[in-house]
Amino acid sequence: MANIKSAKKRILVNQTKADRNKAIKSAVKTAIKKVRVAIDAQDKEAAKAALLSATSAINKAASKGVYHKNTASRKVSRLSKAVNEMA
Repeated sequence: MANIKSAKKRILVNQTKADRNKAIKSAVKTAIKKVRVAIDAQDKEAAKAALLSATSAINKAASKGVYHKNTASRKVSRLSKAVNEMA
């Protein structure tokens, strides 16, 4: 355990940021899963609606620094491609 006051603060701040990042990543994963479920069910309208909310969640996560911008772009691109390829 840290003895120095600034080191104790860093531990607390890092834990707070890790919890925040974990919550945001979890929300993004849930949004992506909703898109995948709609695609598997062949429900194009639901997939498009879920894609819109998932894209928003991914872009917010990227703007907050949880995901790198290229990672976010790749996730959105792959989801969009999967929705567009539905019959």
